[in-house]
This record gives sequence, structure tokens and C-alpha cells, in this order.
Amino acid sequence: MKTAIITGASCGIGAAIAQRFIADGFRVINVSRRPNSDSQVENLACDLLNEAQVQSAIGKCLDILSSSESTCLVHNATILNKDRADDCDSALLEEVLRVSVIAVNRLNQELLPHMQPGSSVIYIGSTLSEKAVPGAFSYVVSKHAQLGMMRATCQDLSGRDVHTACICPGFTDTKMLREHLQHDEETLRAVAAMNSFGRLVEPGEIADLVSWVHNNPVINGSVLHANLGQLQS
Repeated sequence: MKTAIITGASCGIGAAIAQRFIADGFRVINVSRRPNSDSQVENLACDLLNEAQVQSAIGKCLDILSSSESTCLVHNATILNKDRADDCDSALLEEVLRVSVIAVNRLNQELLPHMQPGSSVIYIGSTLSEKAVPGAFSYVVSKHAQLGMMRATCQDLSGRDVHTACICPGFTDTKMLREHLQHDEETLRAVAAMNSFGRLVEPGEIADLVSWVHNNPVINGSVLHANLGQLQS
């Protein structure tokens, strides 16, 4: 059976990706602090800030990979704080990087050697993987780092028949975005108007793209912008 291992698949984009892979006939594993409520999703309770829990989740994933014909490893978990270059506590920056960079590296180091040809490693980046806005310093830093990791992954996996890409969603209608904007409807409307369709991206649209990327190795090493045509200011 084909397998999808998704970090942070309990809600938002991650949950939508899980649903899409279930529809595609995959065994779906959620590596997250919180469970996905769908009974078809296998939940591995794991706080990516907790090394012991990460190691435990890796061990369980390795058992699963032993019988998987191919795997899609989706690095989706993230932390979005309100902070600035001149006001970002180093301990909080370290937490963001541990989730978005260090845990990603741990999973790659342990799982990639056991992933069969036809597998993929997909990074869920952001519009902020290549640009910046005020008030999201640690998030911007972590997403830029993930983009570099994807490009290095592409080069280092040459000849393995395992491909990679970074999908960069625009403003997507998730709980994380709404909480970051403090549920201010006026602000939500303003950010929705920042693309040529004048609406927020739906999580399911990102999930459909993840599925397509997994099935199309020709895009190996690519950055795919999924933002409905972000308007340039």
C-alpha cells in the first residue's frame, strides 16, 4: 500500500491533505500533537518540540515504511507567531525552528533511507518562503529555511527516484490564519483581496496540489506558488 506521512494533519491544510490521500487510497499517518478526527487517519501523538516523542514517532513510521510500496512525506507542521526582527525572543525563535527545520531534518534523516522509488518529500512553505511582511519574523525565517532544505534535498537525492518540491500557499482559510489575524473580519477581507480572485485559498485546493506533486516527479526541485495570483504592491 502507498503511504502518506503528514506532520500537523489534525486541522487546516494538513487535515485537507489527509482527506485527499485517503480518497487516493493511501494509508494516512498524522504526526501531530492533536489527533485527526477521521477514523481512517492513523494518529501518532507527537509534539515536535519533544525529542523523545519525535524518536518514538520515527520508530513507528519506520515500521510502517517496511511494508509501504511508496511514501509521500509531507512537512506541514509549523508555528506562526507575532514577532519582529527587533522583538523576537531567542527561545521562541528556537521553538519555531525546532518544529519547522530541526524536526523536518530528523524525519528526513531517519525516513528517507527507507523510502522506496516513486516516493516524494513535499514541503508546505508559504508566500513568505520568498518574501517577508512585518510582524512574522520567526515564521518568515523558518519558511525561508524550508525552501533551502527542499532545494538541498533535491540535489542530495539525485539518482534515488525520490522527488521533492515546496508548495507555497497564499493566504489560506485556516484556523491558524484566522487566529493570527485575531478573527478580525475586516482584515480577513483585506488579505482575501490581495490576489486576482479576491478570496482566500481553500485548504482543499492545496491538498489537490500536493496529490498532483506526489504523482508528477517532473517538478522535482520546484517551488509551486498556490496563491490565486498574488497581487504585487
